[in-house]
Amino acid sequence: MNRHSYDTASEAINDLIRRGYTTDFSLLNEKDCIICKQTTLELSPDEFDIDEIYRFEGNTDPGDEMIVFGISSEAHHVKGILVNAYGMYSDSKTSNITRRLHKHL
Repeated sequence: MNRHSYDTASEAINDLIRRGYTTDFSLLNEKDCIICKQTTLELSPDEFDIDEIYRFEGNTDPGDEMIVFGISSEAHHVKGILVNAYGMYSDSKTSNITRRLHKHL
């Protein structure tokens, strides 16, 4: 799945953007979907594919622990990025969308 190697989350994000992943997605656990707040596009778990996953572990700061997902949806003609914290600062709520994302790790 991953085709690239990055030292930092910002490197991964910048390269994904350069490669066309320009939509900024966020988790919306209440509706069990991901959302682009700029366009209000909401995608349920079956409406998108996880193309790439990059996991970063902070050596000294637990706040640096995160996962960067490259997401695409052919039906909606969109490619974007979802950044999700894990570990100490991750959202403790479990939803279908969170389980779908994390089963790929």
